[in-house]
Amino acid sequence: MNETAITNQEFALFQRLIYKIAGISLSDAKKVLLVGRLTRRLKLHGLETFTQYYRMLADGGNAEELQAMVDLLTTNETYFFREPQHFDFLRDDILHRRRGGSPFRVWSAASSSGEEAYSLAMALAEHLPDTPWEVIGSDISTHVLAKAATGHYPLARTDGIPPAWMKKYCLKGVRSHAGTLLIVPELRKRTHFYQINLTQPVTADIGEFDVIFLRNVMIYFDPETKRKVVHNLLPRLRSGGYFIIGHSETLNGITDRLQAIRPTIYQKP
Repeated sequence: MNETAITNQEFALFQRLIYKIAGISLSDAKKVLLVGRLTRRLKLHGLETFTQYYRMLADGGNAEELQAMVDLLTTNETYFFREPQHFDFLRDDILHRRRGGSPFRVWSAASSSGEEAYSLAMALAEHLPDTPWEVIGSDISTHVLAKAATGHYPLARTDGIPPAWMKKYCLKGVRSHAGTLLIVPELRKRTHFYQINLTQPVTADIGEFDVIFLRNVMIYFDPETKRKVVHNLLPRLRSGGYFIIGHSETLNGITDRLQAIRPTIYQKP
């Protein structure tokens, strides 16, 4: 497929647009990626230039196409039990000390296609067998959320799942579904997904949480957006709750409302 050329001025328009919508700072090095992912949308609408496509998006009259652009330009790399030290901490330091009370709730705030949310669901089902619990997953991309809601994944992407948990919490596909797995219904009915833009105040009726995972998404934000995102999420974290970020991220200089427990793990006083 021949790709439509983009000028520096046109690319700058899309940099500002995706920053305004999703808080993503798209570097100049991402120009080839943007052209590769959006050229098909121009051709679909019979447009010849990125300026024409930008005008279609910027006039506010095509919310569906705007969402399609966001879906294409957001990064959704994830897998089951990514950065396993955080799941060890959840098991040994949080759940081990859990003593009844209200249902235990965890928010996978940048859940992408759901692998992190279902990893959390497996951990809670395993270590809180007699306690009510719930996992919420959220993302800005409707495309990955639709995939997450199915709980259906290729077997090739499930290496991180412990073998015993694979047998207990996953159903292997047969015949036309061979080579895939389905998260068991018992976990899927306690794992719910919402479209949430973390750069905006959270208005969805999702309640409060004992733990919030916000991992490997702030690397795409500038400091101002990081502060805004954390500020938007903290009202949803219960007092004494834990806020967990990715191993390449830090909250230094971002907020003083959390106490560092260890690198990448914070607690709300």
